[in-house]
Amino acid sequence: MEPTVHYRGQRGWTATSAVAEVASALESIRSQAVKRGMGNKTYRETCVATLELLLPKEGRKDTKKKNYLQTKLDVLVQDVMDKISEQHGLQYIKLILNGKTLIPEKRLDEQNVKNNSKVMVLRVSEPERKKQLLEEEKKKKTKDESVQRTQKGFQILSERDGTDDPATTPFLEIADQKGNPLKIPPSEKKALILAVGFHEKGRALMKRKQYDAALSHLVQADDQFSKCGSMLLSTVDNYAVLQLDIVWCYRALEALSCLDDGKQRLLRAEDCFVRCYGEQQQRLRQIKGNTGREEVLFLRLYLLQSLLAYLDGNEHQARQKLMKVEDLYGRLCLDPGKMTELMGLGFSEQDARLGLRACHGNVDEAALHITNRRQEKEEMKQKEREKRRRRLEALSTLGEMGFAKRDAAQALHQTHGDVDRAYGILLEASQMASAAVSNNNMEPHMDQAKVEQMLYLGFEPEVAEAALRMTGGDLHGATQLLLDNQGVLPPEVLSPSPPSSLSEEPSTSSESAGSVSQGEDPMDEDLVNEVLDDIPRHEEDYLDLTLEEEGEVIAQMNSYLHNRNSSS
Repeated sequence: MEPTVHYRGQRGWTATSAVAEVASALESIRSQAVKRGMGNKTYRETCVATLELLLPKEGRKDTKKKNYLQTKLDVLVQDVMDKISEQHGLQYIKLILNGKTLIPEKRLDEQNVKNNSKVMVLRVSEPERKKQLLEEEKKKKTKDESVQRTQKGFQILSERDGTDDPATTPFLEIADQKGNPLKIPPSEKKALILAVGFHEKGRALMKRKQYDAALSHLVQADDQFSKCGSMLLSTVDNYAVLQLDIVWCYRALEALSCLDDGKQRLLRAEDCFVRCYGEQQQRLRQIKGNTGREEVLFLRLYLLQSLLAYLDGNEHQARQKLMKVEDLYGRLCLDPGKMTELMGLGFSEQDARLGLRACHGNVDEAALHITNRRQEKEEMKQKEREKRRRRLEALSTLGEMGFAKRDAAQALHQTHGDVDRAYGILLEASQMASAAVSNNNMEPHMDQAKVEQMLYLGFEPEVAEAALRMTGGDLHGATQLLLDNQGVLPPEVLSPSPPSSLSEEPSTSSESAGSVSQGEDPMDEDLVNEVLDDIPRHEEDYLDLTLEEEGEVIAQMNSYLHNRNSSS
C-alpha cells in the first residue's frame, strides 16, 4: 500500500482535514435543506410553522446543533416564550425578530413571524422582569378599580326611584323600544340596571379597542343578567347582544381557551334573538316596521360562528356561515355618496348610517325615516316635560298642606302622580306614625319569638318590630300590614321618636331635592356622572357598526379557508 501524502501549508491544515470539513459543511447544508423542505411540507399540511431559535449559551445543550421550535403562528408570543423557558431552562427571556422585540400580548403572525423565521432568544435581568410584572399588576388594579367604580355608580342609580327632581337627581328608567316604561319587579329592575350599566361601559371600552378591560365589565353584566327572570330576558335583545360582545372580545384577545364558552354564548344569543324577534323576525317588523338595522347583529353572529367552526376544524360549516356573512356584508355596506348626501341635509353620520340601513339604501326614505324618528323623540321629551311640570305642581300642593317634600314625592311616585291618592297615603302614614308612638309607650316589651317569625318570612328586623308595635303585637296583623305595603313602612314609623311627616313649616316647590341630600355622599355624584357619560344618547347606538372590523375578519377567514383548501 502506498503511503498517504499529507501536504501541510502555512495555515497548518492537511488536505485530508480540508476535504473532511468541506464534506461536513455540505452534509450540514444538505440536512438543513432536507429539514427545511420537511418543515415547509408540514406547514402546508398542518399550518404548524418551524422557527429557528438563536439561544444564549446557557440555553444550548449542544453548541454545534441548531435549535428549532414548531408552533402555529396564530398563538400569542407569551405562549411561545413559556414553551421556550420550559424546554431550555431559561427563566426570564424576550424574543427578537429582525431587531425588534416581539410583544408578548400579541400573536406571532401579527408581528410578521413566518415559517422558517430566525428568532433570537435573549435573557433579561430579574429587575426588568419585575418591572414587567409590576406593569401587569398596575393594569389589573386599574381594571378592577374601573369595575368597582362602575358598579358603585350604577348601584346608586338603581336605588333611585324618580321621587327626586330628575333635573338635579338623574335616575334610570327601563323602557321598551318605543320608550314606554316597563313594569318590572324591584329586585329584577335593580339587577337589570346594573346589567345594562356594565354592558354600556364595556361597549364604550370596546370602541376604544380596550378589549381586556371591556371583557371584565361585560362578564359582570352577564352575572347581573343571570339574576333577571327568563320571562324578562325573552322580551329584550340586550342579553343576546351582550353574548355577541363577549365573544367578539374573545376574538380580539385571541382567547382560544374560551372556544367552548364562546360556542355556548353564541347559541344563547341566537336563541334569544329568535325569542325576541320571532323565527322570521316578524315580531321585530311589527314593532319597528323593518329589520334593516338589526341585520348587523346577525352579520356579527354568523361571522363569529364561522370563525369558531373553523377553529374547531369544521371547515364546511365555516364556509356556509361565511357565505351568509358576505351576503349581509354586501347589503349593509353603504354607498359613501348616499351617506354624504344625507349628512349634507344636516343629519349626523350615525343617523345617516342607521337610516340608510333601515330603508335598504333609499336616500329619500331614509331622510323621511330619520325625520319621523326625531319627531317621535321630541314628542316623548315633551310628554316628559309636561309630566315633570304636573309633578312639581303636585309637590307644591302637598307641601302647602304641611307634608315634607320627600314624603310627598314618594307618595306621588307610588300613585303615578295622583294628588288625591297621594294625600290619602300621606294622611294614613301620619296616623300610623302616631299609633306607633302610642303603642310603643304602652308596650315596652317586644316578643322576640314573633319578630323571629317575621324575619323568617323575609322582612327586615326594624320593619318587623315597627309593624308589631303598630298592631299591638298581633303577628297576623303585622304580617298583613307589611304585605299590603310591600314590606315598606314610612321612616318615621320605624323609630319610636315623635312623627315627622308633618313639618312645622310647609315645604315649597323651590326647595332643592339635590342629589347629595338624604345622606348621600357628595363623592357619589362624581361616580354617577362618570357612568352616565358612557350611556349613549342614541337608543340604537348598539346597531351603529361601521363594519370595518368585520371586513377585516371576513378577509382573514377567506385567507384561512383558501390556505387550507390549497394545502389539501
